[in-house]
Amino acid sequence: MADKLTIALLSGGTSSEREVSLNSGRQVFEALDKNRYEVLRFDPKTDLARLVAEADRIDAALIILHGSCGEDGTVQGLLDLLKIPYQGSGVLGSAVAMNKLAAKRLYAHAGLPIPDYTVVRRGEVVDPEALAGRLGWPLVVKPVVGGSSVGIGIVRSLADLQAAMALALEHDCQVLVEAYIEGIEITGSVVGNQELEALPIIEIIPAAGHAFFDYHAKYTPGACEEICPARIDAELTAKAQALSMAAHRALFCRGYSRTDLILKGREMFILETNTIPGMTATSLLPRAAQAAGIGFGRLLDRLIALSLEGRADGR
Repeated sequence: MADKLTIALLSGGTSSEREVSLNSGRQVFEALDKNRYEVLRFDPKTDLARLVAEADRIDAALIILHGSCGEDGTVQGLLDLLKIPYQGSGVLGSAVAMNKLAAKRLYAHAGLPIPDYTVVRRGEVVDPEALAGRLGWPLVVKPVVGGSSVGIGIVRSLADLQAAMALALEHDCQVLVEAYIEGIEITGSVVGNQELEALPIIEIIPAAGHAFFDYHAKYTPGACEEICPARIDAELTAKAQALSMAAHRALFCRGYSRTDLILKGREMFILETNTIPGMTATSLLPRAAQAAGIGFGRLLDRLIALSLEGRADGR
């Protein structure tokens, strides 16, 4: 068919989340309608020169990458230079969402609720007792930059704090130390550019042995229970959806995003926003879309259509 769109599907890459990306890329490839799209597959680890060489024949790209050199604005910048539209946030939104400190500052500037936190830099001398005295126990320790909960730990005593910080510092030169909020983990997905649609909220229940929705819980079948729609009332659902859209806007996101939140009683706190959420058919955002009556293939069609709306706003 002459009217097929040529789609560059990017998956793999060089981050610690490479295997997750490859798996997502395979499922996205299978779900794309081959009557509508000619799909060219690229792995940025090996195929960047080919992507540049074939840029003139590509109508749009699907970036199915996670972590550094994929979700952080770098690949987005290359595609901008090549004048290839792509789904999701541009350089600015991708970069600030990937940097948890930048994201927190933008959330706070927008008046959005976030856990109390402090930043520790590699080589900095820290008074653990003063830190715990200000934030309370437990503490959440995480790299400033990273995804899929890599390097994150929950610390319940002074004895474990140094080890948790050392682990986080293996992944970045700065570490966030947050007040831990005990509550219900939920996630809110958003689709759209100027006009946003909030999808049904998902409740996440990590299985026994998982203190939170960590890397193992995210990618091991049966390691967590995901309930959609979440078992919360209409008022809390509307609040979670509103916060997800507000976070999306605060971070200059585009196309789609998924924001993770904690619900404690009637209070809600934003944890982070994902600009390239997991994209297997059973990942959280596609599951929320399915609950809204949007199948996986249709969701991909919509993301491609949103990418083609243009980027005159520079995002």
